[in-house]
Amino acid sequence: MVILIIGASHTGKTLMMKKLIEKTRFPALSLDHLKMGLIRAGITRLTPEDDEKLTEYLWRIAAEMIKTAVENRQDLILEGCYVPENWRESFDAAYLTKIRAVYLIMTRDYVTAHFDNIRRYADAIEYRLPEQLDRDGLIRDNERYDKESQANGTPRIVIKEGYDEDAIFREMASLLRVT
Repeated sequence: MVILIIGASHTGKTLMMKKLIEKTRFPALSLDHLKMGLIRAGITRLTPEDDEKLTEYLWRIAAEMIKTAVENRQDLILEGCYVPENWRESFDAAYLTKIRAVYLIMTRDYVTAHFDNIRRYADAIEYRLPEQLDRDGLIRDNERYDKESQANGTPRIVIKEGYDEDAIFREMASLLRVT
């Protein structure tokens, strides 16, 4: 089985991936690691700021990795924001039966009410270089991913109030049918 965890930056994708690794013992890959490996190795001239171009570039690679995992009957967890809205079009029906996906979405009200906490916990799982976290940009990104998930029929977890990581994980595990 291949599991995709999709969503905007700072929604807890890496935290949920870590919890899934602990539960399933599946190997995992962050698309951010793939991105930085390709950039640092000089394999691409794209930069971390080239989000739209990076999505297309990275997804071509990630989709083939997913196909390889499915063909080899291997498990894999993949998380990141570089998954295109039309991700399902990369796979035929046989592959799609082996892929489960979920979006993590924070509502506008949640981001507005908890923005200081979002910033405070930005380094909870991975060290981040100092960044200018933009509340309005975070809201826009979450709204875009929310529309995407509804348009492409991928289940989503909507974070509306407090960030209860255990509750979010239980909901995610249920949606993904991970026992």
